Amino acid sequence: MIDYTISFSSRRSNISGRHGAVATSQPLAAQAGLAVLRAGGNAIDAAVATAAALCVVEPGMTGLGADAFALIWSAADQKLYGLNASGPAPAALTADHVRTLGHTSYPRHGGLAVTVPGAPAGWATALDRFGTFPLAQLLASAIDYAENGFPVSECFAADWAGGVALLGRQAESRRIWLRDNGQRAPRTGELFRNPDLAATLKTLAAEGTTAFYHGAIAQQICKTVGADGGLLTTTDLAGYQPEWVEPLAISYRPGVTFHEIPPNGQGLTALLAQNIVKGHDLAALGHGSYEYTHLLMEAIKLAFADAATYIADPRQAEIPLAGLLSDSYTAARRRLISSHSALIPTPGQPQQHEDTVYLTVADEAGNMVSWIQSLCGLFGSGLTAEGTGVLLQNRASNFSLEPGHRNEAAGGKRPYHTIIPGFICRDGQPWASFGVMGGFMQPQGHLQVGSNLVDFNMSPQAALDAPRFRWQQGKLFALEEAFGPAMTEEMRRRGHEIMSPIAARDMHYGGGQVILRDLESGVYVAGSEKRNDGVAVAF
Repeated sequence: MIDYTISFSSRRSNISGRHGAVATSQPLAAQAGLAVLRAGGNAIDAAVATAAALCVVEPGMTGLGADAFALIWSAADQKLYGLNASGPAPAALTADHVRTLGHTSYPRHGGLAVTVPGAPAGWATALDRFGTFPLAQLLASAIDYAENGFPVSECFAADWAGGVALLGRQAESRRIWLRDNGQRAPRTGELFRNPDLAATLKTLAAEGTTAFYHGAIAQQICKTVGADGGLLTTTDLAGYQPEWVEPLAISYRPGVTFHEIPPNGQGLTALLAQNIVKGHDLAALGHGSYEYTHLLMEAIKLAFADAATYIADPRQAEIPLAGLLSDSYTAARRRLISSHSALIPTPGQPQQHEDTVYLTVADEAGNMVSWIQSLCGLFGSGLTAEGTGVLLQNRASNFSLEPGHRNEAAGGKRPYHTIIPGFICRDGQPWASFGVMGGFMQPQGHLQVGSNLVDFNMSPQAALDAPRFRWQQGKLFALEEAFGPAMTEEMRRRGHEIMSPIAARDMHYGGGQVILRDLESGVYVAGSEKRNDGVAVAF
């Protein structure tokens, strides 16, 4: 048996290509996207093929039962588009119903945690507007991996082992996802097949994604959710449509703009923090200096305090976006930061291991896609719709049960979403498509990786390889070992609470992917996360 332990330091090079590139968290999925580009498909086609393959080869992170968001640069229009493919709560859901069941916070797993899955409809919506290949062709790799099997990758094998207890709660999940009568997860290198999911994918290839929201598949999803106390109905599924949205943007440096999807996603959090730190000359502070690290840590705390208060479904709650992103509000928040001591974050008053996959694709025509897709928690709700191979997300667990809160659970409402794609433009031109998956690490990753790219002119791989911190709560942070003991000591001296170091390969610090476009040569340069199984490919 092969020993998969990584005993030695390893490095990754940037990957470059003239015609196109794909970067994502699983090599087999990246190859699926690259095959589409080589066959003449565009970046949107390749993104859907990659996303579908990820549903098979990283099934605890994403699936047909997941949600998705995307930022799509259209070369034809010279414009950035935002796609919100997150689904709402069942129409019958009320916070009172959940509270009367004895819950003081929203349940993390089971039927009540399931919202309408938006990912399949998101694929169709993106393809209808920008695609060139038929869905059936784009699902071919995913069907092959599900039907004939794929070898389980190293990092995801460890994640899979962490889901055994949850998957063991439901007979169907035990049957499909576990080995040895539900006693263990598949191990690194083992072949895993999911014939039920292959059959479902074949149905979508033949009939389109509407087959997911109508008919037998939809009935099985609702039957499974209802048997576990959930409220999802076939009417909820049949009525779902993704939404095209206008991306949020801030001017970060002269000629440089950062772009994020607006709420109900938490991309606003990254922009709030970036607005705060842009008031400082970060390059002069020095990458990894005490002052630089302290400033970014304080900024992300303030951003999360506002996010927890204001991010919700804008269709059902008023969100003061203009005020939150205004210069005056940003300046007021910036003044709260002391260079010598850590603050306890509280929300301001503006005027009017989560588990996810991220992928980015670029093509020869200049189209670029930043796409993120997630079941929310590891293996989502823990429920698999019988006979379909489809694991269902637990996104409703992000609802609040606090009466009157903007994000209070309600029927037809989309919950606070952690998953966010990122994008950077230079002088109005597409420059970098990037993202860092990993729950509430995501805006923290966007802040740190984005600064690495822009303020320090790092290559994509270097920007991803640099050590990261992660805010936990209050004054508590985790720092990667690569920061060293002197950084830990200094941050504690400034009032931060620092956890014991967590190994660099622990996904606690997220998993990022970057494709950068050289504006002079047009060459794409891509990097992929060293902390997981990811890879960048190009040609």
